[in-house]
Amino acid sequence: QVQVVESGGGSVQPGGSLRLSCAASGSIFRINDMGWYRQAPGKQRELVAAVTSGGSTYYADSVKGRFTISRDNTKNTVDLQMNSLKPEDTAVYYCNADILSGGEHSYSGIRQVYWGQGTQVTVSS
Repeated sequence: QVQVVESGGGSVQPGGSLRLSCAASGSIFRINDMGWYRQAPGKQRELVAAVTSGGSTYYADSVKGRFTISRDNTKNTVDLQMNSLKPEDTAVYYCNADILSGGEHSYSGIRQVYWGQGTQVTVSS
């Protein structure tokens, strides 16, 4: 079994910073892409940032220059450092991981995208 668990989030004033962390655990053979999505009330879930297993990154235009995604392949974690936060960044943030299940040296044949439970980020004065 595989779990993806987020931590971090909370409330901050405009211009402030927050850091989100996400850890994948369980029967993991390999993790491909990992990323962060967000969903604001009344809006569709959108991709905020993603990172490949090789370290290539993607950012939505709305967060470029303010957010930084980082990944530790030895710990199966991905973090999102959010700086210069704006009210429009308010949303529930979800971690996402494309995971191949199995043991350390054996692939079970099961590949699935896992989601975290979501963490609220509120930016307000």
